[in-house]
Amino acid sequence: MSLPDREKTELGRLLRRIALAGLVGSLAFISACQVRPLYSSAPLSTGSTANAEMASIAIKPVRTRYAQQVRNNLIFGFGRGAGEPASPLYSLDLGVTEGVESSALVQNGTDQDEPTAGSVTLTAGYTLTDAKTGAVIAVGKRAITSSFDRPRQEFASYRAQIDAENRAARELAEALQLSIAQDLARHGKAAS
Repeated sequence: MSLPDREKTELGRLLRRIALAGLVGSLAFISACQVRPLYSSAPLSTGSTANAEMASIAIKPVRTRYAQQVRNNLIFGFGRGAGEPASPLYSLDLGVTEGVESSALVQNGTDQDEPTAGSVTLTAGYTLTDAKTGAVIAVGKRAITSSFDRPRQEFASYRAQIDAENRAARELAEALQLSIAQDLARHGKAAS
């Protein structure tokens, strides 16, 4: 074996060692990362799962039609269709406000300034508390806007607004459900 061949093999070994060290280092770095599904069956705190904790949230009654739509969608989402819990671990105080605005004035062939499009904005503020101790776990706020057409007929315009409220309530309930699940996951980490 000549001298140049020995240098090539030693260089090759060195490069393989560096590559192996880099691979081991990157695997160690990646294994330190943790990704967990939000609705997983892994325990959040004291042996309960995310789905079980979400299903154990009681939502206090509300007063308006659109707030009731949000509440109904939350009850369905939390319990996966099972309804309200018999012995809740958490209590959710929900406040929903509505804003209706005219969005556009587009008139074809008339000289009237009647709005032809509108938007409904539902804003929900919530407070999640422990049902036993009354301790506040999380406070948050979410808003959703839904657009609708305003036809000239009064009933059709009213019905379009109601449909937009229902869409916004469904989407707001989904946003609240995700936000509350994140709050419960953070609370579970803090409790353990």
